[in-house]
Amino acid sequence: MRPILLALLALLLSHAASAAPPIYAAQGTCDGHPGVALNVPAGWCAGLVADARDGLRMPRRLLAVAPHRFWIVDMGNWEPRRGRLLELRTDLPHGAAGRLRVLASGLDRPHGLALGPDGRIYVGEAGTVWRTPVGEAVQRQDVITGLPTGGAHPLKELAFTPDGRLLVNLGSVTDACRGDDQQQPLPCPELTGPQPRAAVYVARFGGTDFALQSFKPLATGLRNSLGLAGTIARDGTVRLWQAENSVDYTDAALPAEELNELKDGASYGWPYCVSDARGKAVTARGYEGRARCNAHTPAHAAWPAHVAPLQLLTAPQTLTTGPFAGRLLAVWHGYRTGGHRIVAWRLDEHGRPAGAREDLVSGWHAQAGVRPLGTPAGITLDADGRLWIVEDRNRSVIVIAPSPSP
Repeated sequence: MRPILLALLALLLSHAASAAPPIYAAQGTCDGHPGVALNVPAGWCAGLVADARDGLRMPRRLLAVAPHRFWIVDMGNWEPRRGRLLELRTDLPHGAAGRLRVLASGLDRPHGLALGPDGRIYVGEAGTVWRTPVGEAVQRQDVITGLPTGGAHPLKELAFTPDGRLLVNLGSVTDACRGDDQQQPLPCPELTGPQPRAAVYVARFGGTDFALQSFKPLATGLRNSLGLAGTIARDGTVRLWQAENSVDYTDAALPAEELNELKDGASYGWPYCVSDARGKAVTARGYEGRARCNAHTPAHAAWPAHVAPLQLLTAPQTLTTGPFAGRLLAVWHGYRTGGHRIVAWRLDEHGRPAGAREDLVSGWHAQAGVRPLGTPAGITLDADGRLWIVEDRNRSVIVIAPSPSP
């Protein structure tokens, strides 16, 4: 009888877990979804759209592909081949058949997700970038293959620039170029050879089928570029931006995370130099007396240490009103109090972020019975100007939308 009792107990526990209340407490409604308590722009609200009950495991990116229809890259976990490409139908109620369906499975640590100028969706797995038309089924076409899959930073972030180039992250193998012997060589071997790591690459496409024409490094000395974006100035100048996840010091305030303006052929200092809280380049630990920081391009701006920027997003020029218009947005995933928020800066006429930082979505500290600690990983804007957020550890989708009329 004991095995039967154990089996029954396991079944009861499984049922209880599946019926457990959501980790966010509902507070009214927002855009037709249960409202959640977060700090958002005046006149707007936050709503819980989906969570683990819908089948989410580790969502990292999302895109609106049609009204009420979103594609989501879900890593599953950090093990290879556990990832999926999902479709979420937000016009279907919780529990409805087809609300979340799997478009592709067995993906290798998928992270990047971008809409190309050709209208196809581009997916960045650890070793491959592929694309597919938007349809009921995936029609996979591998575009860039043979990318490195090992090391501390295997994820491939993707971002198309306003002029149609594709930026791809090839993160560093190590935290600070420290080998098994605990030595930090100069030059760092990760930055050498035909395919350097700790770099942002640029892919160019052309022809009738938007075929790949070239793929080469754009800039190096960038530890892990999980935020990439392009902006455009009033005179048509295209500027490229990178959010740097800096070296892992245990210090609470060092080193600063960075926002870098990318220039072709430039080096931004990793692993030899980091930024202090004021944005000044200083020698990284382990390279004292050996590195020359003035030989590298300094950061455009310093961000608080350990905010862990996981995405950059430029509001489209077609969005002219609302709290997200005309801004460069950044996702600060964070594991310290400065993170766990969505921030933004207004773009000036030169396409550069300027002025004071705006905390668009914040107040994500854990509060028992109200909400968990925020874990934003990715964002997108839909055609109506609403902001959609995926959280990886909380396994949720949240929408920031205009508040309902009283």
